[in-house]
Amino acid sequence: MKINKKFQGNVIPVITPLTPQYRLDTNAVEKIFTNLYQNKALPFILGTTGECASLSAEIKINYLQVAGRLKKPGTMLYAGISGNCLEDSVEMAKRSFDVGADVVVATLPTYYNLTPDQMKRYFIDLADQVGGPLIAYNIPATTHMSIPLALLDELSHHEHIVGTKDSERSKERLDESLSLWAARPDFSHFLGWAAQSAYALFNYTDGLVPSTGNLAPEVYCEMEDAVLNGDEERAYFHQRQSDILGNLYQADRLLGESLAALKVLMQENGLCQSVMMSPLQELSGSEKQSLQQAFHQLVNEEGIKFKNYNHV
Repeated sequence: MKINKKFQGNVIPVITPLTPQYRLDTNAVEKIFTNLYQNKALPFILGTTGECASLSAEIKINYLQVAGRLKKPGTMLYAGISGNCLEDSVEMAKRSFDVGADVVVATLPTYYNLTPDQMKRYFIDLADQVGGPLIAYNIPATTHMSIPLALLDELSHHEHIVGTKDSERSKERLDESLSLWAARPDFSHFLGWAAQSAYALFNYTDGLVPSTGNLAPEVYCEMEDAVLNGDEERAYFHQRQSDILGNLYQADRLLGESLAALKVLMQENGLCQSVMMSPLQELSGSEKQSLQQAFHQLVNEEGIKFKNYNHV
């Protein structure tokens, strides 16, 4: 049986919307947050999908302030503090808590390959110094390291380490994670592998962190509702919608290219512009046109309904 925990639900790793002058597009942030809150989803800013590694401190701080101001009463705000300098991450955590973030999220530093003992020391030092709720984020696609589950389980007993977000593509790891923490009221497991969303929900993960939720948070809201009601057919119907939407902008693209494609699709719905922060780049004009056409064809064929913010 699934138990209620403080940190749970659909947590969307929000893109960082930018203006052509490479500043935060605050109007777009408001539209995106409104779309999330209307679909019972929560924002996670300054993560991988948010191009966190490429943003200046000024943009990050501005984003924190805007997100804090827009935070809906009674909801949770998740903020990324990942970086290669412990002191900078601690400072970002303090700024995050000051503006109203409820929990901060950190990957391993990414420059050096680390031993398990070094990973442990890093997260303990970080947790001790941030002094608030911290989620340890495992994403080998960007850090090129996997945090061992035994180490995460050890870290899970630290008073400030309240959960893990795992984006590693391993069914065995997912099953073992759920067996370790599904029944732990003090430690939450979030899945960042959208293709296994329904499976994980049926097996008592505490939450999903799908990048496709930027475009279609309603898919995950409906999926979660179906799982809670034991409706397997409906849950996997929405899993299929997640799969086809994710495939549309991710297939045959590098991670950075997929983020650029995601912004193109969001632009089609009036949520943001397609501007990317260097070193990532926008898709070419022809790539955008092909993607837009494929998107509208898919929407018509699948009957997926989106709120369009172009006229809001």
